[in-house]
Amino acid sequence: MDGAHSAALQLQQLPPTSSASALSETSFSYKENLIGALLAIFGHLVVSIALNLQKYCHIRLAGSKDPRAYFKTKTWWLGLFLMLLGELGVFASYAFAPLSLIVPLSAVSVIASAIIGIIFIKEKWKPKDFLRRYVLSFVGCGLAVVGTYLLVTFAPNSHEKMTGENVTKHLVSWPFLLYMLVEIILFCLLLYFYKEKNANNIVVILLLVALLGSMTVVTVKAVAGMLVLSIQGNLQLDYPIFYVMFVCMVATAVYQAAFLSQASQMYDSSLIASVGYILSTTIAITAGAIFYLDFIGEDVLHICMFALGCLIAFLGVFLITRNRKKAIPFEPYISMDAMPDSYLHNRQLLFKRYSNSRNIPHHYLESL
Repeated sequence: MDGAHSAALQLQQLPPTSSASALSETSFSYKENLIGALLAIFGHLVVSIALNLQKYCHIRLAGSKDPRAYFKTKTWWLGLFLMLLGELGVFASYAFAPLSLIVPLSAVSVIASAIIGIIFIKEKWKPKDFLRRYVLSFVGCGLAVVGTYLLVTFAPNSHEKMTGENVTKHLVSWPFLLYMLVEIILFCLLLYFYKEKNANNIVVILLLVALLGSMTVVTVKAVAGMLVLSIQGNLQLDYPIFYVMFVCMVATAVYQAAFLSQASQMYDSSLIASVGYILSTTIAITAGAIFYLDFIGEDVLHICMFALGCLIAFLGVFLITRNRKKAIPFEPYISMDAMPDSYLHNRQLLFKRYSNSRNIPHHYLESL
């Protein structure tokens, strides 16, 4: 009788123990999410400060005869150091938090650039444009902050050690192989229209960037996770999959930068920032959900709130970037005001004299 009573007591003690273990694992996953989110936010903030420091240095030395005078300034090198530090923080964040949480946090860099651009670089607008520009920018910053809060609060809590076996298992899973097939076909079609049909639409170019970027973040998380495990004592560098993912990470990042450079030559940087953020974030979250199964086990409410956070962040970034000044694509080194009056007068006389002549080539008249 006493034995049955003691057995019943043991059975009654089991559920609380398992419940406490589950609660501990949940709190640990939230802690890892918080560490990853803080690292990503810190990294994006530092990168924004670094870019604006270098921009400030270039603006100050715009009239210098030496095209590389900024190499001799401490400000530019400080910006380079901060940029490397920020990128290291963003890279490390992928090892702690799910990919679906880290990718949308790049909105922090847009918020920081908007604020620093006003305070540090002292970008000025006309008084009549104050309400149209400043208010929308601050509303965009507020929306982006709200969206970031929702992203961090309702982010998926899927945590898996990035061992060589786990990465290989995800890489050869049929959902990811199917996703890769669709992505490769779409990428080839877009590349064909871009190169052969001269489809230079910004959506086409930034879709190419986003497709490459989705593979970049997938491989970055694998490489960062395996490096962190190796530092902790569980060596992962002897797995061939580590080097496969590392080569894919570098290759996709290089080609992604090449397409971004081409886009920056044809379109305004603010338009690239907003459209690129929306496309890259959407495709990267999709890739992470398929490869790392980020949303497996999450309830519908959390997924809907996470999606709402993404939409609010998208709207905030759009409002921040839509009213930025458009960059001047070309400014002549010699101003027309610096030309002698006699030269300008003779140029106008020549154009009037020969503009009605049919024997003068059109390109010659344009050169006058």
